[in-house]
Amino acid sequence: MNKIWWKILGSVLVLYTAIAGLLLGVPHLAILNETIRNLYFHVPMWFAMLTLFSISVFYSIKYLLHGKESDDLRAIESVNVGIIFSILGLVTGAVWAKFTWGQFWSFDVKQNFTAVAILLYFAYLVLRNSIDEQQKRAKISAIYNIFAFPMMVVLIMVLPRLSDSLHPGNGGNPGFNSYDLDSRMRAVLYPAFIGWSIIGYWIYTIRFRIRTIENKQNS
Repeated sequence: MNKIWWKILGSVLVLYTAIAGLLLGVPHLAILNETIRNLYFHVPMWFAMLTLFSISVFYSIKYLLHGKESDDLRAIESVNVGIIFSILGLVTGAVWAKFTWGQFWSFDVKQNFTAVAILLYFAYLVLRNSIDEQQKRAKISAIYNIFAFPMMVVLIMVLPRLSDSLHPGNGGNPGFNSYDLDSRMRAVLYPAFIGWSIIGYWIYTIRFRIRTIENKQNS
């Protein structure tokens, strides 16, 4: 029980946010209307992605310090799962944009920079697959990963705020504040952050165990 409580917690939180997100009341704001419920799914995907990419950077640093193969495996698998959540973030955002802005992709500054940030991590995967020697691959990938993370943060969280954007909170466009994001929404959104991050971490641990078993069988 001590080993699975957090898995149960993550599952319960995600189930709760899925049900409450569809059934509880939300503020009736112009343009957004009922599509504001997508906030419970779109933003937590990015939060889970950032959590997983942070884990990846941590283990990349550990690998450079200690050279343990397990740290390299943890770094790559957390990136693999983080990319899945980044794609889910893009898809849920595109669906939301279709209903509020009229098209799936409007080349909004935040959409563009987010796409570039995700491509940084696809490049990470390409880099790993282009190097055959294990230690060299792990070392170069770790260095790349450490530099990619702050670049991703700048692309997603800093640069879009320097110019006009359709996204809330950018370029004079008001964000979700205490007026918009009322107590009903916070009661769903905050558990969604935690729940999806736990689920992402759970998936990452499963992938890590599978890769560890495969490496032992191939050695």
